[in-house]
Amino acid sequence: MEILILTSNPVPESPESILPSLELLPHRARYAGRDVRALLSGPSPDAVMVDARSDLADARATCRVLQATGLTVPLLAIVTEAGLAALQADWGVDDFLLASAGPAEVEARLRLTTGKPNAATAAGPAVIRAGDLTVDPDTYAAKLKGAPLDLTYKEFELLRFLAQHPGRVFTREQLLREVWGYDYFGGTRTVDVHVRRLRAKLGSEYESMIGTVRQVGYKFVAPPPENLRESEPLPERVDA
Repeated sequence: MEILILTSNPVPESPESILPSLELLPHRARYAGRDVRALLSGPSPDAVMVDARSDLADARATCRVLQATGLTVPLLAIVTEAGLAALQADWGVDDFLLASAGPAEVEARLRLTTGKPNAATAAGPAVIRAGDLTVDPDTYAAKLKGAPLDLTYKEFELLRFLAQHPGRVFTREQLLREVWGYDYFGGTRTVDVHVRRLRAKLGSEYESMIGTVRQVGYKFVAPPPENLRESEPLPERVDA
């Protein structure tokens, strides 16, 4: 399991001290500062943890921003016993862990949260919103700044699938299976062609939402939250 742990800036010299028992489990931990842009770099995580052992206000703000971006994996807060009193529903976390928790408890909480369907899944298809883009799986309609996008069925399905998994990288083979189906016998070049057409219809301002990961595949690059747009531009697309 790939776990992203967001901690203070800069990252401590010994980040494993944040949740020591995690080092005893067969999971890969990646550490980064408390910045939602960390989701756009590195492997796509199966769970995100926020270090809330100190600076509770900043940790809470980070959790709330993460949920506002449409995070699709479990979000957990790492707290001390003293910090438990500050935890409220408005943090938007799926669970919490005491920094002193043993490996059995950490494993159990990860197992329960990653195996639990989120509210969106339980409620069925829902409108996907990412910045100025909206994708409605029920009506097969996609809009950009309120204007309909003229997409073919497969272009829509490709956009919908990528937008449902923001930041996650998919190989061309995976996209062929998920969008075209297991019985499709065409080559992976089909994916490249549809991505190129989709970017053209998104236009130069938004084409970077379909990101290329060189020698791997494609991912959906969600726009940063409103409070970050002024200071940080969207990641540039890298051509395959």
